[in-house]
Amino acid sequence: MDFHAHAILDMMEGNNYTDATLLEAITQKFGEDATFHTCSAEGMSPQAIIDFLKNKGKFLETTTGYTVNSANRCGHHH
Repeated sequence: MDFHAHAILDMMEGNNYTDATLLEAITQKFGEDATFHTCSAEGMSPQAIIDFLKNKGKFLETTTGYTVNSANRCGHHH
């Protein structure tokens, strides 16, 4: 199954993650074989989408890891 990156950001809302716990949460929610796409890229693995979102400034650092940066989400929906 292929999911939009927004599904991950929605899942993260109000929760704190580290790379390990986010990866685990993604595979639990979307499945081991899930791939992800964004407006500009597709076919990314769970680890690749984490790296992509982090590089795009979508995560907000917290003392225990990070959460979704609500202020930095693109405004369009699919």
